[in-house]
Amino acid sequence: MNTHAVRAIYAFEMNRTARTILQSIISPVLSTSLYFVVFGGAIGSRIQEVDGVSYGAFIVPGLIMLSLLTQSVSNAAFGIYFPKFTGTVYEVLSAPISALEIVLGYVGAAATKSIILGLIILATAALFVPIRIEHPFVMLTFLVLTAVTFSLFGFIIGIWADGFEKLQLIPLLFIMPLTFLGGTFYSIAMLPPIWQKITLVNPVVYLVSGFRWSFYGTSDVPVTISLAMTLVFLAVCLTVIRLIFKTGWRLRP
Repeated sequence: MNTHAVRAIYAFEMNRTARTILQSIISPVLSTSLYFVVFGGAIGSRIQEVDGVSYGAFIVPGLIMLSLLTQSVSNAAFGIYFPKFTGTVYEVLSAPISALEIVLGYVGAAATKSIILGLIILATAALFVPIRIEHPFVMLTFLVLTAVTFSLFGFIIGIWADGFEKLQLIPLLFIMPLTFLGGTFYSIAMLPPIWQKITLVNPVVYLVSGFRWSFYGTSDVPVTISLAMTLVFLAVCLTVIRLIFKTGWRLRP
C-alpha cells in the first residue's frame, strides 16, 4: 500500500479543515447548541423524562448523530467534488495509487473530522446536562462506524454531483428530514402504533436508537439490529464505490 499517498491526501483534507475551522467546527457546534437550548429548554420544560432519562439528556445522542450524519456527508462530498471541479482529480487518478488508497485518504479525513466534531458536541452538551455513558465501547463503535459509513455515502454524492447545488440536494432533502424523523428528539414509542411501524423504514432510526442505547441502556430497537443495519449500509456504500472506480463513472470523461 502507498501509505505516502494516503497520508498526503489525508493531510491535505485535514489542513483544509484547519483553514476553514469557523465553518467546519465552530458553526456546527453553535447550531447544535441552539438545537439543545431550544428543544431542551422549550420542550424539556413540558416533558420531564423519556424512558427514565431527563429530556435534555435524552436528546444529546440524537443531536450528536444529527451533526455526525450531516457533517460526514458534507465533508466527504466536498472533499472529492472540489478536485473534480478544478480538474485535479485526473492527477490523482493518474498517480500510482489504487482506488482503495484514494478512498482511505478522502474518507478517512472526512470521518476523522466528523468524529472530532461529535466528541466536541458531546463535551459541549455535558456543560448543559449531566450525561452518563453506560457502554463507552459501543458508543465509540457507533460513532466511528457511522462517521465512516456516511463519509463513504458523501464520497458517492461528491462523485455523482455535477454542480454545487447537487452537493446540498441529498443532505437537505433526505438526510436532514430522515434524521429529524428518526427519533432524534423523541422516542418512537411515543408515536401511534401505525406510525411506529412506518418509522422503522427510516434507516436513521437504527443509528439513533443504537447510539442512545450506548448512553442510557434504552433504545427503540434492539442494539444488535441497529449495528447490523449500520454494517449493511457500510457494505452497500463500499460496493457502490468499488463499481464507480471499476467503471470510471463520473470520474473519467
